[in-house]
Amino acid sequence: EHLFISIQSFNSAKLSQWTSKDYYDFIIVDEFHHAAADSYQELLAYYEPKILLGLTATPDRMDGKDILKYFDGRIASKLLLGEAIDRNLLSSFQYFGVTDDTDYRNFKWTRGKYDVSELEKVYTADTRRCALILNSVKKYVTDISSVKGLGFCVSVAHANYMAKYFNDKGIPSIALSSKSADDIRNDAKTDLLSGKINFIFVVDLYNEGVDIPAIDTVLFLRPTESATVFLQQLGRGLRLSPGKDCLTVLDFIGQANKKYNFAMKFEAIVGKGRKSIRKQVEDGFSNLPRGCYIELEKYAKEYILENLKQTDNNKRALIEMVRTFEEDTGLPLNLENFLLEYNMSLYDFYQSTGARSLFRLKKWAGIIEDDRDVDDKIYSMMTGFFHVNSARLLDYWIRYIDGNKVANSEEERIMRNMLYYTFYKKHPAKCGFQSIDEGIESVLKETFVRDEVLQILKYNRKHISFVAGRNEYSYLCPLDLHCRYNTNQIMAAFGLFTETESPEFREGVKRFEDKKTDIFFINLNKSEKDFSPSTMYEDYAINDKLFHWQSQSQDRQASAKIQRYINHKNTGDIISLFVREFKRIGSYTAPYTFLGNADYVKHEGERPVSFVWKLHNSIPADMLPKANKSIAL
Repeated sequence: EHLFISIQSFNSAKLSQWTSKDYYDFIIVDEFHHAAADSYQELLAYYEPKILLGLTATPDRMDGKDILKYFDGRIASKLLLGEAIDRNLLSSFQYFGVTDDTDYRNFKWTRGKYDVSELEKVYTADTRRCALILNSVKKYVTDISSVKGLGFCVSVAHANYMAKYFNDKGIPSIALSSKSADDIRNDAKTDLLSGKINFIFVVDLYNEGVDIPAIDTVLFLRPTESATVFLQQLGRGLRLSPGKDCLTVLDFIGQANKKYNFAMKFEAIVGKGRKSIRKQVEDGFSNLPRGCYIELEKYAKEYILENLKQTDNNKRALIEMVRTFEEDTGLPLNLENFLLEYNMSLYDFYQSTGARSLFRLKKWAGIIEDDRDVDDKIYSMMTGFFHVNSARLLDYWIRYIDGNKVANSEEERIMRNMLYYTFYKKHPAKCGFQSIDEGIESVLKETFVRDEVLQILKYNRKHISFVAGRNEYSYLCPLDLHCRYNTNQIMAAFGLFTETESPEFREGVKRFEDKKTDIFFINLNKSEKDFSPSTMYEDYAINDKLFHWQSQSQDRQASAKIQRYINHKNTGDIISLFVREFKRIGSYTAPYTFLGNADYVKHEGERPVSFVWKLHNSIPADMLPKANKSIAL
């Protein structure tokens, strides 16, 4: 009835030879990031269970191979580090960036990594760095004699060197690697828990092999080049354990090679936010999980900022990264590989006053010789695609741009209009075009522009991590529940922006009389920089279904508009909510998330009138903390 088996035993037993494809109803694969390996292919290719469940803390593989293909490109449920800590599922941490006098700037860098032999040679040359490490441990931990620590090393020789030094200084320690015998590993775990030893120095055991919840101190004794590896290593100390208050993390930071990505490491801890990592390092990390703390020593902070200034939207740094990408990573240079390898979003990559593009970067880097180019405004038009995460819309746009320029249905005609108004603010005649199609083609007529737009759309399509719901409208409107759209795309979807008209729209509410629909555009976080005092409305989620919203400041309860909102269920009118956290993302206007339709619950007040609406569908879990002020605080 229930079979628990390792992949090695599965392959040895040749189970697929004597069981049918549908023999198992439910297959669970733990550590699913290994699923791209050859050893898993027979299991995944042969069986057809009713449910396949893959579990992993690190879905992004370092080799770029796609493991989401087994799930139609979707992640069923995601729990980020900060949320797990806030929910008391993981331990809080205090992270100290310790100044290391090792200068890595001229170290050999190949395939996205430092050379291991070069690191080992420096780390085992003398004991000065060991003394720095031990002194830092004594400085930052309360009682070194009670520490249960794990130190991550670059090689077996480095781990042995560190263990010997600590033992010589009276700190009982042991070195382990993937080559260590099982009984030695088991004894090390027992000895650490009992207090017989204080530190285990490991190499090649950052994922499996050492899993001791009581670990309360983690030492990063070498630069970690991968966000995946960094999270795996950090996670060794984040397990909850009785008597453990928090995890102490000491990260030894030297002057890095200019290709080293410090942003990757800190984004792994704090996630991607509105502020850049560079800004957070400069100002201090204010948006950390509950009970967590980050402190950077003076010179460690300077080394990090020096590195970030070289790579943070720096044209020269990006050109060099593009020029050496294939040599450094062993991967073909395309937009998706570049974004994944350097942990960039589309906003990160294209953020530039100089209208950056992959095509231009390849030219500037000398990878291609091509005299063609287009006006900067063509590249700026691409920004309207960065947020799009509707599978329905992306699939049609990709077909259309790839050469199938046919609107076979009214819905496709509307989606084509949405594509046009992603590029333009005015209807075709006002822009000098005979048709919508001509306007779109004017942007995409150069093959390199068309190719880059397709790369953006296909990247977004591949990285959709949720299943969108269909809207509840009785009329045609190709907006999908919980997907993101900008104002022009929404206006085109509702038929306001068409082939012949595109009226001005400035307000935060819009009535479509022919559809008996009112839509609200809601900004959750307002600042005086973006809004006047009269528009600083109190809009927030009360819970996952109830939403508090204020009308415009001049509205009275007796007005026809407010009465329509109150009585909409009786008259058959529809209320729809579109929400965004901030008005801008960097220099870009932020899109709205479509929350769907809502029903009137209650109202109070005058000028403005405060409403409570009940959504037909729950607010997405990742948006709820941003929308609910009590959760955010």
